[in-house]
Amino acid sequence: MPRGRPRKNPDASPAPKKTARAKTTTANLGFEQQMFLAADKLRKNLEPSDYKHVTLGLIFLRYISTAFEAYHEILLHDDPAAAEDPDEYLAENIFWVPETARWSHLQANARSPGIGKMIDDAMLAIEQANPEQLKGVLPKDYGRPALDSVMLGELIDLISEIGMGGSEDQARDVLGRVYEYFLGGFAGAEGKRGGEFYTPSSVVRTLVSMLEPYKGRVYDPCCGSGGMFVQSERFVESHGGKLGDIAIYGQESNHTTWRLAKMNLAVRGIGADIRWNNEGSFLRDELKDLRFDTILANPPFNISDWWNASLEDDPRWQYGRPPAGNANYAWLQHILWHLAPNGTAGVVLANGSMSSNQNSEGEIRRRMVEADVVDCMVALPGQLFYSTQIPACLWFLTRTKNPKGWRDRRGEMLFIDARKLGTMVDRTRRELTDADVARIADTYHAWRGEKDTAPYEDVPGFCKSVTLDDVEKHGFVLTPGRYVGAEEAEEDSVPFSERFAALEKTLQEQFRQGEELNAKIAASLKLIIPQEGS
Repeated sequence: MPRGRPRKNPDASPAPKKTARAKTTTANLGFEQQMFLAADKLRKNLEPSDYKHVTLGLIFLRYISTAFEAYHEILLHDDPAAAEDPDEYLAENIFWVPETARWSHLQANARSPGIGKMIDDAMLAIEQANPEQLKGVLPKDYGRPALDSVMLGELIDLISEIGMGGSEDQARDVLGRVYEYFLGGFAGAEGKRGGEFYTPSSVVRTLVSMLEPYKGRVYDPCCGSGGMFVQSERFVESHGGKLGDIAIYGQESNHTTWRLAKMNLAVRGIGADIRWNNEGSFLRDELKDLRFDTILANPPFNISDWWNASLEDDPRWQYGRPPAGNANYAWLQHILWHLAPNGTAGVVLANGSMSSNQNSEGEIRRRMVEADVVDCMVALPGQLFYSTQIPACLWFLTRTKNPKGWRDRRGEMLFIDARKLGTMVDRTRRELTDADVARIADTYHAWRGEKDTAPYEDVPGFCKSVTLDDVEKHGFVLTPGRYVGAEEAEEDSVPFSERFAALEKTLQEQFRQGEELNAKIAASLKLIIPQEGS
C-alpha cells in the first residue's frame, strides 16, 4: 500500500492497453452522507472551516493507524521482534505509528478529559516518526479550550465505526472514500470559501475522462486539496494500470490547503511531490525546470492581485504579457510552458476568458489560437461550484495535434456546449451525471480519432468541429455557443391544421370561462356596494 514518497521513474511501467472506458460512478457506499450529518451535529458552535480540520485530521489518524495495526498483527505472528522496528513498516511504505498514537489507544481513552492533548501528542509523534512525508502536515490543536473533550470523544467513537465489519483493506478503502466525501461536504458547508480548496468531483471527472492520464507526469499548479490527483490515480487503476504508472507533482500557496492535500493523498495511498510556498506558482515556480505529460488545474477565477514587477519579462509569457488585473491568461501560459512536447492540459476558467478583449487578453487568445495550442473548449452548465455562481468553461490545450495513433487535427478546434447538461442535487448546486461526463469525453475522443471510438459527427446545439479560419471570422472568440448552432427541433407529426384547430378550441373555452368569471365578479360587487337611495 504505497505512501508518501514521489515516484522517481514514472515511465518504468508500460502504459496499460487501452480498453473500453470503464464506467465512473458517483454512487456512495450508502452511509457516507449519514456519517457526515452525524459528525456535523457534533460540531455545535464550531465554524465548518475550523471543524473541518478537527474531523479530517482524526479520519487521517484512523486511516494510517488501521494500516499500521494490520501489518503490526502480521509481524507479531511471524516475527515479534520485527513488530516494533520502524524499518519493517518503511519497507512496505506504511507509516510508523508510535504506541501512544495508535487509534486503539485513543479509542480506549476517548472519554478522558485530556483526550485533546492525547490527540495532539499522537499527531506530533507521528510527524516525528515520519518527517519526510508528514513534517508540518498534521493538525495539532485538539487540546485548546474551545474544543469540548466530550465532543472529541463522541467524534472518535463515530469515526471508529467506519469500515467496521470488513477486511482491513476494505476498511482502508472505505476510510479513503469517507475522507473524500467529507472534503466535499465541508466545501459545501463553507460556501464560497470552500471552493478555495475543493473542485466538484463531477468537474474533475470530466477533465480526467477527457485527458485520460495513463502514464507519465501529472501536474497541478494550484492543487487545492488534491482532488485532481485522486481522480487521476483512480482512472489509471480502473483501466488496468498500476498506482506507479503516473508520477504526481503539484504546488499550493495556501499552507492549510496544502496540508489537506498531503493528508488526502496519504489516505488514498498516493505518493506525490506537492510543494508549498506562500508566494505561489507565478512568483516562485517550484518546478520550473520540469515538463509534464498531463496538467489539470482549477485556478482561482479572475484573480486580480497576482502581478509583480519581477514578472515583466518572464519567459512564460510566450503569447503576450498578461494584464496585471486578471491572472486568467497568466495561468494558461504558465500551464503551456510546463507542457511536455506531447502533453495535454485541461483548465477550468471563468466564461469571460473565452471572449474578453480587455487589455491584452484578446490579443493573447488570438496568438494562442494561431499557434494551434487550443484543442477544445467546453461550456459548462451553471451552479456547479461551491465558491461562485460565475459560469465556467474548460480549456483543453495541447503541444501537438498530430500525435502518433490519432488523426491529424492541425488547424481544427472542437467546441462543446454542455450548458444544458447536469442535474440539480440540491437547491443551489448542479452536478454532471456519469452519462453527461461520458457524453462529453466520448465526443472529444471521437473527434481526436482515437482507436476504438465511434466516428465523430457534429451535433447541432452540442458540438462542432471548426477550422481556425472559422474562429478568426468570429474574432477569435471561443464561446462554444457561437459555433455549435441551435439544437434541432423534434419533428412534429401532427398536421398544422389540426394543431391550429385545437388551439382555437382551447382559446374559445378560455374566453367563455373569462366571461363567466366577469359575471360572478359583477354580481358580488352588487352585494357589497350600497345601491343609490338605499
